[in-house]
Amino acid sequence: AACYMDPMTGLSYPAIGFSIRYEFGIFRQKIIDGWQMEFPDDWLNMGDVWLKAREDDALEVRFGGEVREWTDEQGHFHADHIQYTPVMAVPNDLYLSGYDTQAVNKLVLWSAKSTTALDMTAFSRGEYAKALESNTMAEVISKILYPADNHEGGKKLRLKQQYLLVSASLQSILKTHYKQYGTLLNLADLAAIHINDTHPALCVPELMRLLMDEYGFGWDEAWNTTKKTVTYTNHTVMSEALERWNEHMFRALLPRVYAIICEINRRLITHLHFRYPGDVAKIDYMSVIANGEIRMANLCLSACHTINGVSKLHSDILKNGLFHDYYTMTPQRFTNVTNGIAYLRWLCQANPALTSYLTDLIGDGFKKDSRELTKLLHFSHHPEVLHGLLDIKHQNKQRLAQWIARVNGIHVNPHSLFDVQIKRLHEYKRQLMNALHILYLYNQYKHNPHMHMVPRTFLFAAKAPPGYSMAKQIIRL
Repeated sequence: AACYMDPMTGLSYPAIGFSIRYEFGIFRQKIIDGWQMEFPDDWLNMGDVWLKAREDDALEVRFGGEVREWTDEQGHFHADHIQYTPVMAVPNDLYLSGYDTQAVNKLVLWSAKSTTALDMTAFSRGEYAKALESNTMAEVISKILYPADNHEGGKKLRLKQQYLLVSASLQSILKTHYKQYGTLLNLADLAAIHINDTHPALCVPELMRLLMDEYGFGWDEAWNTTKKTVTYTNHTVMSEALERWNEHMFRALLPRVYAIICEINRRLITHLHFRYPGDVAKIDYMSVIANGEIRMANLCLSACHTINGVSKLHSDILKNGLFHDYYTMTPQRFTNVTNGIAYLRWLCQANPALTSYLTDLIGDGFKKDSRELTKLLHFSHHPEVLHGLLDIKHQNKQRLAQWIARVNGIHVNPHSLFDVQIKRLHEYKRQLMNALHILYLYNQYKHNPHMHMVPRTFLFAAKAPPGYSMAKQIIRL
């Protein structure tokens, strides 16, 4: 998401990013006897001077309770959410300035707070822990990034985190829009809400809920506005990344949102029966709710006006494989947006020597327009330029070797080929395949000591989720 905000600000596009102000990061990792050990990552102790909290703009997010549905004398449908547990989402603004531009955008980070800091009745009875329970249970929502979800408590917490993010963000968007324009009928003309992978997929039913319950839209009007406003980027085809929630748990935690998803699914199935009569398997595969699960990717596919993968190959897999049934139904919704990098960070900031050299060769226009880098093609057959690039690479390898020696106590050869894999550790990220490749090369060399092999240094940097035992075994390997 940072790679969206950085270039959009640099290009002076108005944008707001939303996330959660986690008190602790994913965890601080130590490798002890080959095993990953997790410790709290108290990142806010490093300083949060750039975060501006707006307590007065806190928004209420509702969990649990039940829904009372009724129809008034005019025949209008109403739904009242009652006996719920309220949690306040407090916005914390982090302002982002673009490179060589006057534009400033902001990233809004939500922190969770209870509506009551202390239960005085329980405290007076001497039940001190219970007196703080409400506040503690609320604040745990924004306590830690990516809590382990290999148990029901972790799954509930993750769902609460996702709904807090979505509900508070959409409330903020609609409130700001309505204050400026006095209507939400033009929302789709003036705003775009982007779902970055399935984690914020609850944007679809929550936007429907707000439009209907808070702003008086009818279903058809709210659905048309939602479809025209919301877009979806899929980042992976792995089934475990296409979130599915237990229907019973979801209904208990978010009853009003569940009711809206049920109606979305009912209307979708009606349309699918008309489109694919008798094809029960296809309809089941495309349903939002099936087999006791709520499928978040299908929820996005049912509503979003634009859907994309992050590379041509990936987008083709979505169209020809994973989402093929949806693609054949509405192919105009599918496109491709190839992921780039925030090169102002990963080139200009991280590699100042290379940046200076490129500036001498082609000028500094590439800092504003990456297409300027194509000018380097003119130097593809210039030996002195190629040697200059190799010299900078070697200097950076020397710096890395010095850092490894200082931090890890391991001395590596900067003249060797550095084979680097840096990504969160997961089976589908292929660190295991890389490790097996190392064993293969080692066995090849043992079998034939005289074989020609360029010396290699293999570097891994990765954290395994605390509850992911296989990933931890790969680290051990």
